[in-house]
Amino acid sequence: MTNYVYIATSLDGYIAGLKGTLDWLNNIPNPNKSDYGYSDFIKNIDAIVMGKNTYQKVLSFGKWPYNKPVFILSNSLKEIPENLMGRAKIIKGDIKKVNKDLSKQGFKNLYIDGGQIIHSFLKEDLIDEMIITTIPILLGDGIPLFHRLDQQLKFKHKNTKIYNNNLVKSHYIRDR
Repeated sequence: MTNYVYIATSLDGYIAGLKGTLDWLNNIPNPNKSDYGYSDFIKNIDAIVMGKNTYQKVLSFGKWPYNKPVFILSNSLKEIPENLMGRAKIIKGDIKKVNKDLSKQGFKNLYIDGGQIIHSFLKEDLIDEMIITTIPILLGDGIPLFHRLDQQLKFKHKNTKIYNNNLVKSHYIRDR
C-alpha cells in the first residue's frame, strides 16, 4: 500500500493559519482556473484518511468534495451526518493497525490529510510519497506541516512543477 500526502503550505511551513483558517489559500492567482494537478492525483487514490479537525473543516465548506471513501480517524467523534453515510466512516485505533486494516480491505493508495494525521503517519514511518505545494506567503503563525520526529526520514526528490510563475509543487518519495 502507498500512503500519500498532498498538501499546500506557506513559505514558513504552515498548512493553516491560527485557528485552522484557510482564507489565505483563496488569494492565490489562478487565471486559468487550474486545479494544479489535483484531479490527476486524486484519480489514482482509493480512499482518504483524515483527522477530526480536517473533517470538521471540510464539513464547513458546505458541499462534500470527495467521491472516494473517506475514513475519519478519531477517538472522540461518535457519528457522521446521515448524508455522508456510505461515503465517510469514523475509525479508531493505532495508526499501524488502521493502516494494516485498510490494506486488508483492498485499499492500495491512501491520501493522508490533516496536520495531526500526517504527523502520526510520519511518526510511524507510514508516508511513502509527499506532494507539497508551496504558496509564496508568510503566515507568521498557524498549524505547521511538520512537527518533531523521533527519527530522521529521508526522501528523494522526484520532480518539481511551477504553476503561474507563483506556486512550487514538489514531489518526494520515501528513501528506504
